[in-house]
Amino acid sequence: MFLVDISYIQPMEAVEAATAAHRAFLDIHIGSGLLILTGPKVPRTGGILIARGGETREELAAILAEDPFQALGIAEYTITEFAAVKYSPALADLI
Repeated sequence: MFLVDISYIQPMEAVEAATAAHRAFLDIHIGSGLLILTGPKVPRTGGILIARGGETREELAAILAEDPFQALGIAEYTITEFAAVKYSPALADLI
């Protein structure tokens, strides 16, 4: 599993201009099963993605490089891999 911490590095106007394209990118990868959870931080200084295992860190980084926020230089991404050893039984099929 991976936690992806997104931090905006451009003004909010640039973020807003690319948000629809970013969310379309997320929809593709939620549909594929790669991304499990996504959403903005509160306050809105970036976002968080939770991605399933099955991809290597390098493969995930290559996929995320296509996200408009990263491709346009709007945000920086920090990928942290972790082993989910304790989780709700409701999430068992996602782990």
